Amino acid sequence: MRGPLSLLIFLIVFVAAFTPSHQAPYALRISCGARNDVHTPPTNTLWYRDFGYSGGYFTNATRPSFITPPLQTVRYFPLSEGPENCYHIERVPHGHYSIRIFFGLVKDPTFDNEPLFDVSIEGTLVYSMQSGWSNHDDEQAFVESIVFLEDGTASICFHSTGHGDPAVLSIEILQVGNNAYNFGPGWGRGTILRTHKRLSCGAKNPKFDVDYSGDHWGGDRFWNSVPTFGQSADHVLTTKNTIKLSSKVPNYYPEALYQTALISTDNQPDLAYTMDVDPNRNYSIWLHFAEIDSSVTGEGQRVFDVLINGDTEFQEIDIVKMSGGVNSALVLNKTILVSGRSLTITLNPVKGSHTIISAIEVFEIVNAEAKTLIEEVRALQKLKSALGLPLRFGWNGDPCVPQQHPWSGVDCQFDSTKLKWFIDGLGLDNQGLRGFLPEDISKLSHLEHMNLSENSIRGHIPLSLGKITSLQVLDLSYNFFNGSIPESLGGLTSVRILNLNGNSLSGRVPAALGARLLHRASFNFTDNDGLCGIPGLPTCGPHLSAGAKIGIALGACAGLLLIATCLTCWWKRRQNILRTQQIAARGAPYAKARTHYSRDVQLTRHNNGHENARTAAENGPILLS
Repeated sequence: MRGPLSLLIFLIVFVAAFTPSHQAPYALRISCGARNDVHTPPTNTLWYRDFGYSGGYFTNATRPSFITPPLQTVRYFPLSEGPENCYHIERVPHGHYSIRIFFGLVKDPTFDNEPLFDVSIEGTLVYSMQSGWSNHDDEQAFVESIVFLEDGTASICFHSTGHGDPAVLSIEILQVGNNAYNFGPGWGRGTILRTHKRLSCGAKNPKFDVDYSGDHWGGDRFWNSVPTFGQSADHVLTTKNTIKLSSKVPNYYPEALYQTALISTDNQPDLAYTMDVDPNRNYSIWLHFAEIDSSVTGEGQRVFDVLINGDTEFQEIDIVKMSGGVNSALVLNKTILVSGRSLTITLNPVKGSHTIISAIEVFEIVNAEAKTLIEEVRALQKLKSALGLPLRFGWNGDPCVPQQHPWSGVDCQFDSTKLKWFIDGLGLDNQGLRGFLPEDISKLSHLEHMNLSENSIRGHIPLSLGKITSLQVLDLSYNFFNGSIPESLGGLTSVRILNLNGNSLSGRVPAALGARLLHRASFNFTDNDGLCGIPGLPTCGPHLSAGAKIGIALGACAGLLLIATCLTCWWKRRQNILRTQQIAARGAPYAKARTHYSRDVQLTRHNNGHENARTAAENGPILLS
């Protein structure tokens, strides 16, 4: 018993030793346009080769900014490939994510070296490229948003605006804590935080990639330095490896963030940061502090107020008191509505002559767009494939959002009860479409009008089309539809205009459609040589039900089989008769001789018998004694 028990204990200890205590956060980095996986210095960060895109081309890249990852390729999207192009990443665990996109330039002098386009994440417009973004002295070569992903996918789209071809260098999808950046009321799955500015106060250079290993959730984020007022080299304080994160601070803030700080000067005790913003937007402001000045050793030695656009938002901030000690982190958050075009953050000393700050983050609060009903999106994707929709249509991402970039030929309406968009119209007339209409067209259950006229669509009219009871206008004219008009179209009780003219349809027009003519509906069935049954069309012959037609067909088949059997029997009997006659004709002389000989023998025997009989009669009976 001791042997098996010892082995079991060993296996349990072995498995426990090599089983991770917690699941690592999801992290995916894509090098757009790369054919192979790439590792970049200084942290040997892994970037996966390109996948998940909906189109476009890859080529060599030019890095537009010093904050751009050191990658060599981009994927760009010509307008001829469609105005909407997306990366659709599958199997992303449910959770809270930081999604960052870095832009690049096509390394070709014949290209527009600074394209301007829009970027959306999960159907919500988060960024519009501004002229000058590719300037190496500017830090606008990326966009970052913090968003909840709940359907197992991540959708990132680039929308052409007619100013060059969108070009993307890399995409990062990095999981953060589910409670990260909780700014209070209004925070949650209905909002997205778009990074507007991130400043590492007191740092001379941006700290891109330096805290990749130290930041458990955020990955290799960077903190940008900006010019500040009143600073001098003597007052930029730095300490290494002495910061102990307070229990008040979640683990998604990098420790390296608090190792630098900016302190105000004697001749200008206030610290002030001013940045441009978009007017009439809500901004979530996060202020990071750590008392790393060796001259401050306890509470009450440094106290200051924080003003935002002139209004005092935080009074008498004592870092040591609020964080629990020196070299401990403190994070303050405030959400404000900015009506103007600038945001100013001012630190004003109350006790002590100087103020101090480690970092500032400013996020624009963006209301997340409601998405389109997933079954209708899938139905449009099936329709796109079945009709061979030209690339210029795009039809990638969500058909209704962002509202600034809906799909061409698709009309949308918002359902305020379900908080979802749905498709109520399709206008694809005269677009050179081919292929056929799939049965999944019925999943567009909110359609009110559909115009597919003047194309080259073939095949039968789907039976399921009659399930879209909301249809009011249906125009399939001047295509190549064949077969009969489905009886199910009679269930379109709301239809006012039905154009099926200019096709190759045949058979009787459903009686229910004919009855609709009495309700001032406008129907057009002309230029279909085989249609009949309503005024204006030829009269149909006796109308048989489907069952009767099947019975007649089966009876005709049985009759043909019987006739074939009789003909086969007659033919075989005829062949036997002919064979017998041929045999008889060949053997006639021999048969005749045999017949004469038999007759002579029979006559001879017959005569002899008569003679014997007569002799006995004449002589009388023989008497025996």
